[in-house]
Amino acid sequence: MQQQALSACFKEAYNNGAKPARILLPVRNLQFWIESNVLLVLKDAPFDKRDAQLVPTAGSCADCPKRTGHNKLLFSDDLGKQGDRCVDPKCYQEKVSAHLAKTVAAKPNLVQISTAYGTQKEGSPVLPRNKYTAIRDDKPKSNDEAKRLEFKVCKFTTDAIVTEGSEIGTIYKVCTNPSCPVHHPKKASGNGANDAAFKAEQEKRRREEAIANATGLRVLAAIGTAVPVRLMKRDLLFVAERMVNLRDENRSAILAKQHGIKKTKENESVSKLYAAFLRRADESTLGRAVVEAVVLLTASRGDAAHVLREAAEIYKVDVATITTTVKQEFTAKAKAKTAKKAAPKPPAKASGKTVKRAAA
Repeated sequence: MQQQALSACFKEAYNNGAKPARILLPVRNLQFWIESNVLLVLKDAPFDKRDAQLVPTAGSCADCPKRTGHNKLLFSDDLGKQGDRCVDPKCYQEKVSAHLAKTVAAKPNLVQISTAYGTQKEGSPVLPRNKYTAIRDDKPKSNDEAKRLEFKVCKFTTDAIVTEGSEIGTIYKVCTNPSCPVHHPKKASGNGANDAAFKAEQEKRRREEAIANATGLRVLAAIGTAVPVRLMKRDLLFVAERMVNLRDENRSAILAKQHGIKKTKENESVSKLYAAFLRRADESTLGRAVVEAVVLLTASRGDAAHVLREAAEIYKVDVATITTTVKQEFTAKAKAKTAKKAAPKPPAKASGKTVKRAAA
């Protein structure tokens, strides 16, 4: 397990076909791996923890010495809200498999679902994620949340068991009817007004996302403009060049766009073009590039809005004004687009033959 945990501390990053670099991940990644693979929360287990006959050789979890609650001196910090944890993942998985087989055998008509992403094998009795709607047991915390499909119950609601993906063996309430008017209102309704409302809502969401993205890029550009020249060019170039290797091609393209760098050939690498631009840049441009790269890289691994907000505060960038400007620009474009659609089309020009026929 320690050998597997060590592997989970790193990831391989590929860059333009070169040999993959081994990157050390933050400690929280290791913590998540341990919680998912070693210290398994018993209260979340789908099987009966007191059933000694589920896997006779393992016995009951209540009497097992391989749970954290059995050794409170060693695991006192882990016995908070989550309670006991199993430290024998092999035994845990055997009990999950036994529980799954026992439940399916007792209820052969029980719907089987998958929580995994991807396509199912042809002929599989297991329903993929896009073929059912899971219904939550907890109550919605707001009126907006109550409108979400997972909080609604319909006459087609039935029990289902997870047989693939995460949470195997867990029983859920689901709706699997594609014609359900509650969970598939758009499909169930042929009403043009509802379709128009759905399209309008989709368009609204796309517009909000576009405004948020444009605002974020504008804020990033303003932060870069506010960066002062402090480090020597040698130091700035050293940092900037190595940060190029930490980004994928898409994020390099975002930074390249900020500096007007464009590909002239289809097979060109934006990362290489950007690296060449850095080697020609002065201290001020390099300082800006380093800060922009740090902001973009940090935002890609956490809460992007929070990262931008913190950087904006440090460099005294007026986010509110930028946001307003971007919204006004989008509104102006939308009005121009609407006006263009509403404008009457000019009459078609008569051909020479038509004119001659009319004269005759």
